[in-house]
Amino acid sequence: MTKPTATKKPRKQHTPEFGQEAIELDEHIGVAAAARELSLYESQLYNWRSKQQNKATSPERESEQAAEIARLKRQLAEKDEELAILQKAATYFAKRLK
Repeated sequence: MTKPTATKKPRKQHTPEFGQEAIELDEHIGVAAAARELSLYESQLYNWRSKQQNKATSPERESEQAAEIARLKRQLAEKDEELAILQKAATYFAKRLK
């Protein structure tokens, strides 16, 4: 008996730049949508993302997190200010209706 020869598809080699752009895309539109758009498997994107996160050194991650925390604190302060203005306006208009 002869064995049929396996005809394997050649594996696609992606550049690191392509992987980085794919990760950025999946952060914006989600892994499933990015995988469909780029004709990749979702697991490929998850693997690239985990490798990128593991590559980031601890001080880099800490500085990124500190920047994110600062941004979120500014955003929270802005929302608190907007809420205070709206509460004052609601009080003002409630008094005028009486």
